[in-house]
Amino acid sequence: MGNREDLLAGAKRCLLEKGYGRTTARDIASSAGVSLAAIGYHYGSKDALLTRAMMEAMGEWGDELGRVLAALGEETDPQERFVAAWDKVVESFTEHRGLWAVQIEILAQMEHSPELREVLGGAQKEARLGLSAMFQGVPEVPDTPDELARGAFYQALLAGLATQWLVSPELAPDGKEFLEGLRLVGAAVLPAAGARSAAG
Repeated sequence: MGNREDLLAGAKRCLLEKGYGRTTARDIASSAGVSLAAIGYHYGSKDALLTRAMMEAMGEWGDELGRVLAALGEETDPQERFVAAWDKVVESFTEHRGLWAVQIEILAQMEHSPELREVLGGAQKEARLGLSAMFQGVPEVPDTPDELARGAFYQALLAGLATQWLVSPELAPDGKEFLEGLRLVGAAVLPAAGARSAAG
């Protein structure tokens, strides 16, 4: 690999091992086996490099989980598929705990970094469409309000589940509990929404 790729790989390693706030430019350069000056030359700053590394690591997680969810098959009963999909998500947390811990840490850092907020905010739309496709087990979905709404719903579930799991894995809900929650909320909300729509 060249210096640019080495730096990205080194930054990913440091993120997972040390987190965002405790990783120094020297840590990254040492992990990558390159000079400190290479960070500025290739990425402009340590923070820009770490942000890029985090986005790439999340993309790799998404690709890996997407392949797992696609293997569940579209012909599976929708409720069974929903349960299995969220159980696979929880399994992925175990394997990628460092990645999810750094996600939470980075959210807190946004208050002090407009650049970080801009990068993450700019990725929201793509993330939502990606999640919509991933949980439906399809390669991609069209850029429509429906798919963005579906993706936003999955994004909210994913972030909430990750937070609960990081705090207390044994108390975090599994796929069956998620499905039961969906049933309860749907029963409470959807009939009333339908009635309002019909009345309008």
